[in-house]
Amino acid sequence: MDIDVFSSVHRGEWNRLDELCGKRRLDGAEADELVRLYQTVATHLSTVRSTAPDPSLISDLSLLLSRARAKIGGAHDPAWRTVLRFLGVTLPAAFYRIRWWTVAVTIICVAIALVVGFRVATNPDALAAMGTPSERERYVNDMFTAYYSQKSSFGAMVWTNNAWIAAQCVGLGITGVWPALVLYSNAVQVGSVGGMMGHYGALDVFLKSILPHGLLELTSIFAAGAAGLKTFWAVIAPGHRSRGRALAEEGRALITVAIGLALALSVAGLIESKVTGLKASWMPWWLKIAIGALALAGFWVYTIVLGRRAVRAGETGDMNARERGDVQPVAG
Repeated sequence: MDIDVFSSVHRGEWNRLDELCGKRRLDGAEADELVRLYQTVATHLSTVRSTAPDPSLISDLSLLLSRARAKIGGAHDPAWRTVLRFLGVTLPAAFYRIRWWTVAVTIICVAIALVVGFRVATNPDALAAMGTPSERERYVNDMFTAYYSQKSSFGAMVWTNNAWIAAQCVGLGITGVWPALVLYSNAVQVGSVGGMMGHYGALDVFLKSILPHGLLELTSIFAAGAAGLKTFWAVIAPGHRSRGRALAEEGRALITVAIGLALALSVAGLIESKVTGLKASWMPWWLKIAIGALALAGFWVYTIVLGRRAVRAGETGDMNARERGDVQPVAG
């Protein structure tokens, strides 16, 4: 095939497609013409590639078809608009839908921690399981507070550890067992340390050290466990949906929750490294705890206020219809 002759014959169609792509608005006839020319030029590109692969012409036609495809399909929202929608609509809706699960998990885990802490503080055998007397005293008097005075990379280390715990709850939530084990282990650990600190008269040090960052940090862990357990429950009791559809919808919303909790844990890690530790020794403890309480309040205000509004508007934390594709309709 003579590429020059081919180009000369079809140049008018290419120019017309380019002209339509450049128009701000198209009427019905022009829109139909745009689609027809798009199909025609796509055939031209295929012909050129298979019979006379001219790199320059292939590049020009590919670019033209790309513009036409965008014109037909509509322009995507700017990236910043997508991010704003995620933060202002999708994420709070996902948090809102697991709010009662989060509250239930929080109550259960706090109860476990209190029971374990009381037992360690009052039962010699339980206290002995925490280590030898010298090891316990060294931990209470030195190691516990030294933990929060580490170098500047401490915040990143804390975030990584907590994000890993949350990821286990989220990623393995479908098992139902693993999130429960992670949450139970975390509650027992916190309760055991608190009980040991209380036994040695340092309960105030424990609370002052854990509350500034722990309010948001532990709530994020509880929310991760709640999201994982809710996914497991969607398989057990999918309602009017099929189990496959329920799992797909909750699984996609779970990804949204995971991203949001990574952000929340980064804030908790920042508070832990910059506010809780000795680097902020000039700051009174009431102010440190107030900062932690403010961070937790911000999380719940964000969840309840924006989340309720988003859910009432039909949001679930799942992808929108264009992103997730068609789904099989169900009755009810």
